[in-house]
Amino acid sequence: MEKKPLRRATIIDVAERAGVSKSTVARVLAGSGRISDEARDSVMKAVAATGYEPNHLAVGMRSGRSGLLGIVIPDITNPFWAEVARGAQDRAAKDDISLLVFSSDWDAEKEARHLRALRRARVDGAIINPVADSFDDLGRFGLPFVLIGSSAERFPDTSSVGSDIPQAVRLGMDVLTARGHAAPALLLGPRSRLARARFLRTVHEHCVERDFDPALLPIEEAEYTVEGGRQGMARLLARRGPGHLAVFAANDLMALGAMMTVREAGLRCPEDVSILGFDGIPAGAFSWPGLTTIEKPGRLIGVRAVECLLDEIAGRPEHGRVYMPCRLIGRGSLADLSVPAPIRVAAGR
Repeated sequence: MEKKPLRRATIIDVAERAGVSKSTVARVLAGSGRISDEARDSVMKAVAATGYEPNHLAVGMRSGRSGLLGIVIPDITNPFWAEVARGAQDRAAKDDISLLVFSSDWDAEKEARHLRALRRARVDGAIINPVADSFDDLGRFGLPFVLIGSSAERFPDTSSVGSDIPQAVRLGMDVLTARGHAAPALLLGPRSRLARARFLRTVHEHCVERDFDPALLPIEEAEYTVEGGRQGMARLLARRGPGHLAVFAANDLMALGAMMTVREAGLRCPEDVSILGFDGIPAGAFSWPGLTTIEKPGRLIGVRAVECLLDEIAGRPEHGRVYMPCRLIGRGSLADLSVPAPIRVAAGR
C-alpha cells in the first residue's frame, strides 16, 4: 500500500474537525475572550489531534513581529560564549521567543554574512559581539540591536552589555598581590583585540598605584585557545628565572593550556608555577589542580542582553553600557607565598 506524503495541518483542517469556522479557530488561537467554552474546547482538541502549528511567518507579517531574535557570538566552541548564548536563549524562551545563534569565528566577513541572514529571516532584533573595528554593517543593519563583549565599547552611543573588565582584572591582581605574587607574568590575547588593551591598561594602573614598574612584568601573547595557552606558557618557561612563577592568563582556555605545558615540562602547579584564569568556564573545575579564576557572568550577560533588546524593540529608552561584576572562584592552582613555609626541625635536635 503506497503511503501518502505527510502534509502539514492547516487552520482549515482544525476548523473542519472542530465543526467551527476558520475565523473562530483564529480567535481561539489569538486568545480572544469572546468565544464560548464549548467552542474553545473543541478547537483545542482539534489542534491537538491534527498537530496544527500556526504559521509564525504569516502571523509576523500581520503583527509586524516574527517572534525571532538573533545572536552573533565570536566563538561557539568557547564555553564562555556558549554560556552567553544559553542565557539569551533561556530568557527569550520566557517570552515564547526563539533565538537564532550564529558564530562569527572572529571573522568580520562571516559576521557581515550573518547579519544579512538575520535581516532576511526578519528577526525582531539582534544581539551582536562586533568583530570589526569599523563595523560598517552596524549602521545598515536596520533592526533593533544590543551589543555585547569588550568590543562594544567602541560604540558608546549604543546599548550594550558586558563584564566589568577593569573590576575583574583589579580583583585578579589584588588576589595575586595578597598571595605574594606582586609581579605575575601575563598571558594575553592578540594585539588586535580590544580586550587585550583594556586588560593590560588595568594591570598597569594597578602596578603604578603600588609603585611597581609595569614594564617589569613578563608578557607573552597568543590566541585565546588551549593551544595558544600551551605555546605562550612554553615561551614564558623558556625565559623563566629562578624561583616561583605566577601567571595571569587572559582567559581560562589559555590557562588550561598553560597548565598542560607546566606538567609536560616536569613542573608542578601550584608548587612551581601558579596560574590564575579569567572567564570561569566549567572545565576549570575539572582540571588538576582545579583552576583558580575570575568568573565573568556569561549566562547573566545573555539574559540581560535579551532584556535590553526587548526594551529596544518596544521603543523604550536606551540603556547605555551595562557592566556586570565578576567574582573570584578559588581552587588549587594558585600558591599562597604570603604564608612562610613551616620550619622543619630534624629529629633528635
